[in-house]
Amino acid sequence: MAKRKDLVQQARDAGDTALAKRIGALRKPTLSAWAVNLLSRSSAEELGWLLDVGADLRGAWGSGGHIGGLEQRRTELITLLVRTARRLASGAGQPLREPAVREVEETLQAATVDEDVAAEVREGRLAQARSHSGFVPTGFGTAGFGGIDAGRALSQPAASTRPARSSESAQATGPARTASVSDLDRKRAERLGKRAEQAQAAKAERKADLDIARRDLTEADKALERAQKALRDAQSRKETAQRHLSKAEKAYDRALEAADEARRRADGHS
Repeated sequence: MAKRKDLVQQARDAGDTALAKRIGALRKPTLSAWAVNLLSRSSAEELGWLLDVGADLRGAWGSGGHIGGLEQRRTELITLLVRTARRLASGAGQPLREPAVREVEETLQAATVDEDVAAEVREGRLAQARSHSGFVPTGFGTAGFGGIDAGRALSQPAASTRPARSSESAQATGPARTASVSDLDRKRAERLGKRAEQAQAAKAERKADLDIARRDLTEADKALERAQKALRDAQSRKETAQRHLSKAEKAYDRALEAADEARRRADGHS
């Protein structure tokens, strides 16, 4: 909040009142929302894994494809991320109590169901916790989502909502289901390929920064060597000057003694 105040003042000082108003309108996040925002900044890779699993789950539900181990993977990642959020929050001096921990978990669950929530979570600018209050497709249910049992929903369809298929209909939908799975694999591969390209671009950018830093270090080393040589030369000149000064002082003292002796002799003859 102090940073927000500073940025508002900087925008005003720069004469950008519109920007100052937009910054000033940013809401202070709740503790649980702040903790999720911490994840987007400090554990972006793990959070990305969860959001990718959520995208796969939504795709599988929409296309009728197999969910497989996606639900278990989602549960494992949420457990990991909640633990990480608690650690990050404690490290920042704001330990999470159980109500806030539950809100963090609900927000992460909602991000796997709702694409808009996923975008908010990935961006890391939540002002408050999120939860999914709309329709939950079969296979997405958890205790936090209307009490639907996820394991049961995934293992078998509800008899009241899905009539039993004949062998002919099952055979007819088999290829379509396989095609859906292939589509999911392709989409997942595309996402992974895009992330790989982004990682490569980031790597190239970091390599350029590294090269610049190395060049700057080399130039700084050379400048330091020149400065050290100049210092050594100056010290050498100083030592030579001190020796000359010492000799001059001794010669001056001898001259004074000779002058005094000559004056005494002159006074004696007079």
